[in-house]
Amino acid sequence: MEVGNMDAQAWWRQPLRIIQPNLQVKDTRFIDPERLAGQLKEMGANTVVFNVGGIYAWYRSEIPFHHVNEYLPKDKDLLEEVIAAFHKEGLKFVARVDFSKADDAVYQMRPEWFVRNGDGHPQIIGAQRPGSWSLLMSTCINAGYRNEEVAAPVLTEALGRYAIDGVFFNNPGTIPCQCGRCRDKYFDIFGSPMPERSQDYDRSWGSLCLKHNMELLNGVIKETRPDVPVISYYNLFNERLDDRKAAADLLCTEPQNVLSQGHRQIPEFWKPALSIKLGRSRSGAAAPLGIVHSCPGMDWRHTGLPPADYAFWLAQIPAYGGQIWHSLTGVPDTIRDKRIVKTVTHFNKQVAKIEQEMQGANSLADVALLWSARPSTEGWADGLINRQIPFDILPEEQAGLETLLRYKAVIVPEQYPIGTEEVARWREYVNRGGHLIVEGMLHSAVRGELCELLGVLPALTVSEPLAASYLRFEGTGNPLQTGLEDTELIAHRGRVVYCKPAAGSAVLATLVPPFSPLESVGAPPERASLSVERTDIPLAVHRRAGGGGVLYLPFSLSGLLNDFKLGEHYQLLDNAIDLVLNGDRLIRMTPVTGLQVALYRNKEGLLLHLVNGAGRRPLTGAIPLYQIEAALPLAALQGSASSVSGLLEAGNLPFRIEEDVVRFTVPKLDVWEVVKIVKQKE
Repeated sequence: MEVGNMDAQAWWRQPLRIIQPNLQVKDTRFIDPERLAGQLKEMGANTVVFNVGGIYAWYRSEIPFHHVNEYLPKDKDLLEEVIAAFHKEGLKFVARVDFSKADDAVYQMRPEWFVRNGDGHPQIIGAQRPGSWSLLMSTCINAGYRNEEVAAPVLTEALGRYAIDGVFFNNPGTIPCQCGRCRDKYFDIFGSPMPERSQDYDRSWGSLCLKHNMELLNGVIKETRPDVPVISYYNLFNERLDDRKAAADLLCTEPQNVLSQGHRQIPEFWKPALSIKLGRSRSGAAAPLGIVHSCPGMDWRHTGLPPADYAFWLAQIPAYGGQIWHSLTGVPDTIRDKRIVKTVTHFNKQVAKIEQEMQGANSLADVALLWSARPSTEGWADGLINRQIPFDILPEEQAGLETLLRYKAVIVPEQYPIGTEEVARWREYVNRGGHLIVEGMLHSAVRGELCELLGVLPALTVSEPLAASYLRFEGTGNPLQTGLEDTELIAHRGRVVYCKPAAGSAVLATLVPPFSPLESVGAPPERASLSVERTDIPLAVHRRAGGGGVLYLPFSLSGLLNDFKLGEHYQLLDNAIDLVLNGDRLIRMTPVTGLQVALYRNKEGLLLHLVNGAGRRPLTGAIPLYQIEAALPLAALQGSASSVSGLLEAGNLPFRIEEDVVRFTVPKLDVWEVVKIVKQKE
């Protein structure tokens, strides 16, 4: 069922502030329904996600093989009391169910329900866990436990017995499985045997299995209670978003800030931003839900994130148009790190100030990034965010011509899947005034057509990996050299597509080849002279065509950004955007690495979100940013400005209008600010 077809006034279509107390069964005795409801409301929740069924039933279930929580009180129905207490406080109740695992007693009776590894053995979770716990085993998404034999009747039972407002499927994804049922289904869908290694499965396999499972369970829920929305996951990587929306009313994503993997593995600072951007690409859908765990890793789930890093991570969810979902270990009375309670409460108060302003607001961006869940896409996203350039993400299935035409510039990252249809679509986009930025290796199947579009000759050769090489800016007044006028060379590394420009194309940058292999770049320095100071091998080719143009970078700028994060590479990206937009940007900000911006239009004008991630992560304290200057053309406002104000902290801000541009300064940014620019009434 499509979200857009549901009642626009349904409770779940209104702004949500969710708190999920991740419940431990041994803490059941600490749950005082009325006290808990009051605490969660005081913390700013309007919706609560609470355990109901799956691995443990939090009520006296009568469904065979549904493990009832043995710590439930014998003399009362705890779940019924919890729901009643929540509703009394005006909180919506969302049932959390998880059918991804079951204990070993179920396996003994129904072994056909469980995941099988390549050698035929089941997948056991926590085999070496201390304590008197039964073993948990992963269930197969295509077998009975997660479908008609357990999950479906549990949902029917719980919805028929309790006043549940919504259902959330935790951990619903496809776990790689080699059981006979999965092998047969794989062959039926793809016409070939299931590969022995999961990394060799067809890319769509996991999404299709989840789609089929969720369609069945969603159908059971709607048949029992048509008004109850279904919440399910999507993922930033290796996902087909259309498969998710086919079987859910609301989508959630979980950009965990996992610090327990160590500083060298720290999550990229833009992870929540991109996760929410991807979810917002669903036209007409409710805003996606961003789940933020309070802990620095599941192994450290009984303590909290550093408050500064926690606040920065949280702020990205509403700043990029998502709805917050706090995941806490336990209930407030059992949470050992009380900093968590303070951070969540303060943050929810801020969200409440702007949620009506954001209700129905539309993302405002001139740049679209084609998304294919590859490292090259991440590099571009990192650069756009760090240079304060608003952009939208377009998944493959949503990158049609009419969508592309909403944007002045479209970025095609390296390794993006390109076929004849894409080339024809992009040619029409350029002819109708759009601008493409394309990087890196070209797909051989459409090389000729693509080369014509890019303005290079079709005779191409891909280099070996290059090191100790450079990019040289060519010509005077080169737009790619803005801000880099004092250097003619910037660092380059990686493969290059050796190409030649076609007639009418301008070469803006060339390759300076390696002067030495890596092992001898500094031995001795007397031999460090460039052996070849200049070539005619292009590293940037610009072609104007129709009403638009194409900038082709025959190397991986995204790779340089991912690997080195040098200021020169960020500046090159910034200049490339300026070139294709002819300097006509939606917004210009004081450039600060780590400062994130997102721009929206609502009924009254514009909303500008500023999120401060400056400093080395994990942040041990907010590093305030001072005197942040912003300039927006009145064309973006679609009129003149009558007021500018910070909705969270700054209050009224002085502004001036110069040459059809509204200019203002945010005096101080600690973590998050939302600036409202009100359009003058005609």
